Amino acid sequence: MKVGIIGASGYTGSELLRILANHPEAEVIAASSRRYEGQKIWKVHRFLKGFYDLEFCSPELSNFGDCDLVFTAVPHGEAMKYVPQLLDSGIKVVDISADYRLDKETYEKVYGKKHEGYVEAVYGLTELHREEIKKSNLVANPGCYPTGTILAAAPLAKLELIERVVFDCKSGITGAGESPSAFTHYPNLHESIVPYKITEHRHYYEMVQELGRFQSDIKISFTPQVYPGSRGILTNAHVFLRGELTREELYRIYEEFYENSFFVRIQESVSLSQVRGSNFCDISIHPGEDRVVVVSAIDNLVKGASGQAVQNMNLMMGFDETLGLRTPPLFP
Repeated sequence: MKVGIIGASGYTGSELLRILANHPEAEVIAASSRRYEGQKIWKVHRFLKGFYDLEFCSPELSNFGDCDLVFTAVPHGEAMKYVPQLLDSGIKVVDISADYRLDKETYEKVYGKKHEGYVEAVYGLTELHREEIKKSNLVANPGCYPTGTILAAAPLAKLELIERVVFDCKSGITGAGESPSAFTHYPNLHESIVPYKITEHRHYYEMVQELGRFQSDIKISFTPQVYPGSRGILTNAHVFLRGELTREELYRIYEEFYENSFFVRIQESVSLSQVRGSNFCDISIHPGEDRVVVVSAIDNLVKGASGQAVQNMNLMMGFDETLGLRTPPLFP
């Protein structure tokens, strides 16, 4: 495959470059950055020296005309400027922004902007939409929080067993992007955990959309927080059930739901240090007196972004979804 990346200078773009450097069937032939146009990739991403001699290009379509597939790793509202043209040129697209994750009406309400050139996409959570992704020319890569939360609750939602679920999530600071701000300033985060957008985070609507496909009356609450680490999202899903299930029944439900999903691992316990640098989502299940707590852990830059994007690319191009991604996590 000849692959392009529009927006390759940020965290998500550099993670795509890292993963694709060892992909046996993919060659990156174009990677854009307005800021670094004309500079060697490894001069900007020094950890990639020896892997790429390519220069950053502009995001003009002419630079991507020879690509079989293009990733759009640009800010929300920017992907819609490129995606329709790429599709018209016969190029498949995995969009890592939020531009195609929601229906047009919901997107415009949530993001407060008119969606130009709307095209219907398949939501790229592979474990839920594997067959649709295989047939699609446009896949909308999920948000990082929705990946961990939806995977934690989907097996129970499919059986319509959830009365309410409360997602308590903690993310590494790379989820905020590479541009520095007062929020990401070291003294403001060091030795602290900071909740933000406490009841109004945009990713909530992806959770409602996807879990609602299984259980239309599901009630969802979600609060994101940032902890002083670079990678990872830990989700505590407090699931209030309709009826009671034993620990054995719960584990059987999850094992059966994910039996064909290599990247979802059911564990006795999980931690961010056990998934770092990998495309895995680890899940553990803990029944309590009044609720079941389902804990999930992902690397927000891999399973929460670029790794999942490559997983989607593999399916779209007819390869095994694990190709180039069977990398054990980094530990410690």
